[in-house]
Amino acid sequence: MAEQTPDPAAPALGSAVRGYLDHLTVERGLADNTLVSYRRDLRRYLGFLAARGIGGLDRVRAEDVAAFLRGLREGDADHPPLGANSAGRAVVAVRGLHRFALREGITGHDPARQVRPPTPARRLPKAIALDQVESLLAAVGDGQDPRALRDRALLELLYGTGARISEAVGLDVDDIERLRPAGHGDAEVDVTRFRGKGGKERLVPVGRFARGALEAYLVRARPRLAAAGRGTPALFLNARGGRLTRQGAWAVLRAAAGRAGLSDVSPHTLRHSFATHLLDGGADVRVVQELLGHASVATTQVYTLVTVDRLREVYAAAHPRARVSR
Repeated sequence: MAEQTPDPAAPALGSAVRGYLDHLTVERGLADNTLVSYRRDLRRYLGFLAARGIGGLDRVRAEDVAAFLRGLREGDADHPPLGANSAGRAVVAVRGLHRFALREGITGHDPARQVRPPTPARRLPKAIALDQVESLLAAVGDGQDPRALRDRALLELLYGTGARISEAVGLDVDDIERLRPAGHGDAEVDVTRFRGKGGKERLVPVGRFARGALEAYLVRARPRLAAAGRGTPALFLNARGGRLTRQGAWAVLRAAAGRAGLSDVSPHTLRHSFATHLLDGGADVRVVQELLGHASVATTQVYTLVTVDRLREVYAAAHPRARVSR
């Protein structure tokens, strides 16, 4: 399935794709990274159609879309085989394009409607145990160096709120707020305002340890880091006084994991651990859904599988009648 440049004699194809991407940007508010992936997938799809001599969406058949999916999974001279997740994303983009074309009257049928994305293998989120989280946080140290204080605040916030690493580095100082919930007297609670996928905002409480680490960073470290820059509202700063990048935050996590002797720690590890430990502690799955910013509770329910596995392990090890007699 060698990719070719779409036939310039068929501008309707490119116009339909541009219209669909504009729709996703303006009306659906998809995240930039998702739009980049969709644009790349649809460029490959147009190349596939051009190679088959198809110059318009109205000429596409279900067999063509199915063949495109097979080609994604098998690969060709120009592309390696795609896994189920990547191929599934491409098929979702193609299905959305055809659905959009039908709705807008560009075509009179939807050939992709019956073509289903491949089912990805179920992979349980990787979480680390509480003592491993504590080892990771302790590995940052308690020094008064500005970067050490920043790193401790960053990791405490990631575990204490379940934030994506991109959400954490996207925070501004003003996104940490102190609220007084109705019906709780003079009690105040610190919350963080995260901007998640699609620009959706959510408020997540900040626990005692994360709050203490943030206060130490804001008072004793951030002003010193900010002095090296030109002024930015960013919460987490790099050594030059600019906003800490995702790559910089990932380096912080990787360095702490190395010092703690932990392997296979990814940027999502603390988020997975946050969710798993909440559910282990009895939190309702819909509360965890809100805290994580998942659009569907089905996305969050995968964490319940982790806790069920853990319960099974504990039961098998501890209950006198759990083992099968021989």
